[in-house]
Amino acid sequence: MDEYVQFIKRIGIVGIANILISLSGLIFIPIITKNFSTSNYGVWAQVNTLVALVPNIVNLGLPYTMVRFLAAEKDKEIIKQSFYSMMLLVLCSTIIMVLVFLIFSHQIADALFDGNMQIMLTVTVISFLACINLMFLSYFRTFQQIKFYSTFLVLQTYIGVGVSIIFTLMHYPIEIVVLGLLAGYLAVFIVMGVLIVRQLGFTTKFKSLREELKFALPTVPNNVSSWVVDSSDKFVIGIFLGSAAVGCYSPGYALGSILLMFLTPFAVLLPAVLPEYYESGNMDKVNTFLTYSMKYYLLITVPAAVGLSLLSKPLLYILTTEIIANQGYMITPLVALGAIFMGIYGIVNNIIILEKKTVILGYIWISVAILNIVLNVIAVPYIGIYGAGIATLICYFFAFAVTLIYSRRYSVLPFDFKSVIKILISSAVMGIFVMLANPQSIFGILIVIAIAVVIYFAILILLKGIDKKELNLIKSMI
Repeated sequence: MDEYVQFIKRIGIVGIANILISLSGLIFIPIITKNFSTSNYGVWAQVNTLVALVPNIVNLGLPYTMVRFLAAEKDKEIIKQSFYSMMLLVLCSTIIMVLVFLIFSHQIADALFDGNMQIMLTVTVISFLACINLMFLSYFRTFQQIKFYSTFLVLQTYIGVGVSIIFTLMHYPIEIVVLGLLAGYLAVFIVMGVLIVRQLGFTTKFKSLREELKFALPTVPNNVSSWVVDSSDKFVIGIFLGSAAVGCYSPGYALGSILLMFLTPFAVLLPAVLPEYYESGNMDKVNTFLTYSMKYYLLITVPAAVGLSLLSKPLLYILTTEIIANQGYMITPLVALGAIFMGIYGIVNNIIILEKKTVILGYIWISVAILNIVLNVIAVPYIGIYGAGIATLICYFFAFAVTLIYSRRYSVLPFDFKSVIKILISSAVMGIFVMLANPQSIFGILIVIAIAVVIYFAILILLKGIDKKELNLIKSMI
């Protein structure tokens, strides 16, 4: 239990970082939507979507591989050789990516950025830095330097958003606002690079990455396919309905996907913690970590999904414009429910990863990606942005269901079903209160949220859904 207390404390650090990152998006949404056209906001969403995609391909699955292979390594020389070998390979693949972007820059700009070449060139530089920064961040994640990891993530986001906000309020055009993102990536790139070199030093010796690549490459389809499910809907909407429709869809999607920030701490830390216990044959400890992680994820996200779904419309009225709120509020409950399924997948898939069966995950996500594109192409032209939301929910559920089926072959699934039922009952009662209260102002929403949290935990405690030991763990996390 002591190990899990320490794990929960690190979860708290990463959790705070992800809350801050998610809030940065909510802070910027009202500023950009009220200062730019819906079409320009759609271009901004496409920029972030493309930047999120590139590292999933270019990094060749090596960030995750670094965590799996080096987390339990104690020999500094092996760590140094492995890290710099991976960095060299990623640098080469990143340079190839830049050349491809430059060759097809006009075509990409026309398809995604309304032909704006300045944005295209800026995105090329940001994508380069995003790939290198992901490797740097993975270094801190691998060796559980969680404070550094979380700090750099927050700085990268807030420097970028802060500069973009300044440019927006100074009434610069959208292509200048995008430079704010570049500022965030560049500043953190310099600081992380200097810190890692000071910790590791240099080396001219490199090692073969045959085993690492055997593990890593099957995760690339997984990463790309996951991005397809998360983001390709915006591309399909843009192609069929235009940038303005993307602008209506994205805020509701962003609101629902906030739940995934609660998965990120577990997704970051579990792969760094579990291999040590797994390699020593301590499966009881592995199962304990997974079971507690699942319970705490559902403990937070199920009521949050209910609350976000019921408050979506008034929140979007406050954060965006009337047009966006009226057209996009129904996207939030679809994405929120999908995010719960995605979170369960994100915890359970550690069973498959520990078994080094990453090929299975690759096949699952290739199937999910194909399903997602097909559903979007069929649904979006007929039922608009709601078709994209439904497609996202179906695909998240598919990934969740298939992963559970495969994981059962290797381990007991980490579910406490009695606790899940109590969480659902408590969330339903809380949801009834939120629906009856129906707040419309920001002050009213905050008051209702505070009361809803008290109602939820009071019922959960009455139902004995959490015990004193678990309450102490939650206090440790806070």
